[in-house]
Amino acid sequence: MISSSLIELTDNNITNIIITTGGTGLGPRDVTPEATKNVLDIEVPGISEAMRLETLKKTNLSMLSRGIAGLRKKCLIINLPGNPKAVKECIEIIEPVLIHALTIISGKTAHK
Repeated sequence: MISSSLIELTDNNITNIIITTGGTGLGPRDVTPEATKNVLDIEVPGISEAMRLETLKKTNLSMLSRGIAGLRKKCLIINLPGNPKAVKECIEIIEPVLIHALTIISGKTAHK
């Protein structure tokens, strides 16, 4: 179901960014990373690595997050944890690079 939704949104050019929340832990229902990986053209591991590295400074539980990030066509897909506090922290970590990433993905040249 997750993979199908991601495919529909990306293949119909509905959006250029999808941020999922939840399903990134170790429980039996935590399948978001696998569903995302199934539809990606390329992974962008630095995004999830940065989120885990920075949130690890606040809680050891961030080691258990399995979220991934990557591209399908010209859409950036990022998995965030389900905890609202963790979502806020992760958004703060990735927000500074999102405009640049989306500019590059769109084929435009990014200028600083």
